[in-house]
Amino acid sequence: MTGATPEQLRSSFGAAAAAYAEHRPDYAEDAVRWALAPAPGNRVLDLGAGTGKLTAVLARTGAAVIAVEPDPDMLAELRRTQPDVDSRQGTAEDIPLPDGSVDAVLAGHAMHWFDMTVAGPEIARVLTPGGVLAGLWNVMDDRVDWVAGLAEVGGEAAVGPRDLLGGWPDATAHLLPDGAERGTFAHPQRHTADSLVAKIGTHAGILVMPEDERRATLDRVAAYLATHDATAHGVFELPVLTAVLRGGPPV
Repeated sequence: MTGATPEQLRSSFGAAAAAYAEHRPDYAEDAVRWALAPAPGNRVLDLGAGTGKLTAVLARTGAAVIAVEPDPDMLAELRRTQPDVDSRQGTAEDIPLPDGSVDAVLAGHAMHWFDMTVAGPEIARVLTPGGVLAGLWNVMDDRVDWVAGLAEVGGEAAVGPRDLLGGWPDATAHLLPDGAERGTFAHPQRHTADSLVAKIGTHAGILVMPEDERRATLDRVAAYLATHDATAHGVFELPVLTAVLRGGPPV
């Protein structure tokens, strides 16, 4: 793992926006509906929306969604695929919405990048009374032997704690107040070895590596997938769950 700063990590995705849009999964619809269930209305902010993976699912639920994303390249991908969505450039620390304008704020694979000392009050500001804050992460089920082996081979840069079911609770515990609810929802993904390597290649820890280190890490992952019985024979199922952390606005 490189010594990249949090700012370098969270700003790394724009250069790989097209690959992110192609290879990252969306989110389980039942997980999104569970996240929204306590909300007093259907106005939803997708905060740190990226290329719109969560935005698209929110739209399918009938939510009136606004997408806010800081990176112009990621935002361009979102606008290309979802031109009818209200999408705006902005950050969790400076949300371009008026007070009390949304009933829920959801963040898909983004909340861990927020500076919650600043973003927390901003989120509380834009939420209506009784509003909901939820973070969603797609995590691989490392109770499955070959997934645990992949994590060992790839290392934290390729498969970090927030990417694994076993590490997810500890890695997110500080993001919402005590009493936040947790849920996990099956969301398996079909892959080939090549497509899974490409997906891992969009992880921040990989994107910030020097090219030779990045290539060596992805080559190790590819070699592992090519020789493991579960993944060496064409299309296979990656056991993924959409994990949700749901609560009220930060205090």
